[in-house]
Amino acid sequence: MNQKEELAVAQLRRAVHKQGSSTEGFGEITLIRFLVARSFDIDKAAKMFVQWRNWRASFVPLGYIPDSEVAAELQQNKIFLQGLAARGNPVVAVKVHRHVPSKDPLQFKKFVVHLLDKVIASGFRGKEVGNEKLVAVLDLQKLAYKNIDIRGLITGFQFLQDYYPERLSKCYLLNMPGFFVRVWRLVSRFLEKATLEKIVIVSNEEERRALIREVGVDALPEEYGGRAKFTLLQDFQLDKPSEEKTLLIT
Repeated sequence: MNQKEELAVAQLRRAVHKQGSSTEGFGEITLIRFLVARSFDIDKAAKMFVQWRNWRASFVPLGYIPDSEVAAELQQNKIFLQGLAARGNPVVAVKVHRHVPSKDPLQFKKFVVHLLDKVIASGFRGKEVGNEKLVAVLDLQKLAYKNIDIRGLITGFQFLQDYYPERLSKCYLLNMPGFFVRVWRLVSRFLEKATLEKIVIVSNEEERRALIREVGVDALPEEYGGRAKFTLLQDFQLDKPSEEKTLLIT
């Protein structure tokens, strides 16, 4: 960290303490994520951190969401965890046409947490550093109106914004059908500028080549230009054998 960041982190720790919470156990790199997410506004970053800690304690009391609590979502076989991109970011791919909009908003929120926690944990090098970021590939091929889930899309991106600050490196949208453009415009209204800047709609060969370079052929599935096979989220084995010890996202 440079001197400016060191000062900001120290100020953030004091601001969090004044709000009746604590940053004990959280390293500087983790705290920097909250500062960056709030443009180094100390008060806003402290508020975000405290809200995140309170949310995490109440919504994820075990420190992770087990497979058994999101079995219905996992059975759709729509999410794939592909290992690490060329720059070391964990890669998650989504076949959106397999998605069945949930009738239970709470169940879907738990699935979002389960998904994000596991993807981020797959990027740990023995232990969490605090600045791991993921790369997402949303494949919209074969998408039908029955798969459209505006609420689900907004929920996923808002969770990233509110509870996983600076965890998204890039999100690529592939094979977008014409009718989805209007849907995406609506969803975009709920996203912060910083999030929108990380989303790439792949619409030509140059952008597809950029996707291959960013992700790398070893992690990108064959049908997208890489050499990898699809690995279902529930079949991906984390380095550590115990989820209870691994999925403690901070």
